Amino acid sequence: MQFTQLLIILAVALVAPGIEGFAPSRLPKISVHVVPTTIKSQNSCNRNGVLNSAAASSMEIPVMETQGRSLNRMQSKIVKVLMTSYIASMCVALPVAKLIGRITKEKWSLHLAQFCSRWLMRVFPFASKRVLVDADDEQLKNPEPSIWVCNHISMLDLFFVLALDNKMRGKNRRPIKILYWKGLEANPVTGLLCKMCGFIPVDMTANGNGNANEYDPKSFKQMLRSTKAAIKDGFDIGILPEGQPNPTPEKGLQPIFSGAFTLARMSRRPIKMMSLYGLHRMWHPDDNIGMECAARDMAVRVYPGGRVFKEAEEFTSTFEAVAGHWGAHGKDLPDEELKMWLDGSMWQTELSRRASTRMAAEDIEREANKQESNTEKPSDAAVRKN
Repeated sequence: MQFTQLLIILAVALVAPGIEGFAPSRLPKISVHVVPTTIKSQNSCNRNGVLNSAAASSMEIPVMETQGRSLNRMQSKIVKVLMTSYIASMCVALPVAKLIGRITKEKWSLHLAQFCSRWLMRVFPFASKRVLVDADDEQLKNPEPSIWVCNHISMLDLFFVLALDNKMRGKNRRPIKILYWKGLEANPVTGLLCKMCGFIPVDMTANGNGNANEYDPKSFKQMLRSTKAAIKDGFDIGILPEGQPNPTPEKGLQPIFSGAFTLARMSRRPIKMMSLYGLHRMWHPDDNIGMECAARDMAVRVYPGGRVFKEAEEFTSTFEAVAGHWGAHGKDLPDEELKMWLDGSMWQTELSRRASTRMAAEDIEREANKQESNTEKPSDAAVRKN
């Protein structure tokens, strides 16, 4: 990039925060909301603008509208310039991280990649970020080895997961390795990022977002070996169960693969869920839409408590209900329903409903067979009469 172009981008980065609809004159801080667990009488807020548990306990957490706040034409162009400048800057920053990663370990490469992603988002403030965590989530204080799952709505997902990791999983978080589509290695930014951090590739056909995934079974053995090695080395594992960016997150999740359940059972680790919202309105998975930058608001929800699921369908149903709702609406399910999904009682209710439906169907079938056996066929009656 020529020197004059760099000056233009720098000027836009400095001017954009002062434009209405963007961040204030100072670099933006990430909005972190702590979801309450008990009721308090007074609110409090620290100097950084981060709600503590007491404050969050006494106020309603604001939710984001389904479509987010739309940008005008000028704002959309500025967001696009800042976003592309951020990605271009990662191209410059990541080779340094790669160099250090070869000397030390993948863990240091991961930390440096997170640092670059986090601070370059402050240099190029193209997004308004909101992180929701729970006040009493033990994972933030004493993280346990886990399998992390998240929905997939944009090519920006990986960058935001890295940039916001300290807010989502806490300062004491364990290093993480993410399973990714091997085709990302063709991109100089994501390829360098995934390789230097030791992320784990999965090979599948590039048949377009929204179409059925076609995995290469030959890559599974190497993927399992790499995953087992990462678990042994003390890494958490991150998986996007949809397998590809979802072009219609407002309609819920795409078909979910149960690989996270398999890895969790194999490693005897709980599954922890998070969900992203809004990034598809900056960089849409549909190539016909692409970087339309229709809005700049995004949010991520980290759900408390890891679950050891007993069967694959229990995991896929829970993830679809909880993460799918957040990804579509930017807000949680109603409190009681969310609690039941997270503690497993909703799945037990579903199993009971299925059992009752099955028993009722069996009773109807049994009664129909009984009536049929008691009803004489006309041909049989005529034979006896003769």
